[in-house]
Amino acid sequence: MSELIIKVERPRVEALLQPYKDSIGDDYLGYRNHVYRTITYAMHFLNNDQQFEQLVETAFVYHDIGLWTDHELAYLEPSEAVALRDNEKYGWGLDPELLQGAIHWHHKIFAYKGPHQKVIEACRKADWIDASKGMLRKGMAKSIIKKVEGTFPNHGFHDTLLRLAKEYGGSTLVGGIKVTRGIVKW
Repeated sequence: MSELIIKVERPRVEALLQPYKDSIGDDYLGYRNHVYRTITYAMHFLNNDQQFEQLVETAFVYHDIGLWTDHELAYLEPSEAVALRDNEKYGWGLDPELLQGAIHWHHKIFAYKGPHQKVIEACRKADWIDASKGMLRKGMAKSIIKKVEGTFPNHGFHDTLLRLAKEYGGSTLVGGIKVTRGIVKW
């Protein structure tokens, strides 16, 4: 892998998140930093190849957005729909199959094999690293994870996920089951 590059300013990410800031509300800073962490990890897995940056940034802005736009614990399809709609509406020209795949498979437990494997797998591993708070490293050095987490603090993001599971599911247990059934892919 290449040298770690941490971009603390990502104008595309800020522009894409802006229309959803009110929907995300008090959870905004935690989600924003989750997006920045996952982008950093994925781009590191992709050797910081700039041809993938716009797609990776876009996929991670939208990957969990359905939690707030649709108030759904099974948020993959709603998140994909919002991303695909905006891609078409604003004429970004991103490959819709790749954009949808990066969102759809980001919670896949086992390695993704299929079209666009390189990018989708980088995104999948990046999200697992951050979702597990670095307990699952997916080949990433602990020192890198610590540096990325230090640059983009959690701001309660993981607590937000537990709170939303309870709010949308009626209880943390029921919500956790709904989330697991709705987003985890084998």
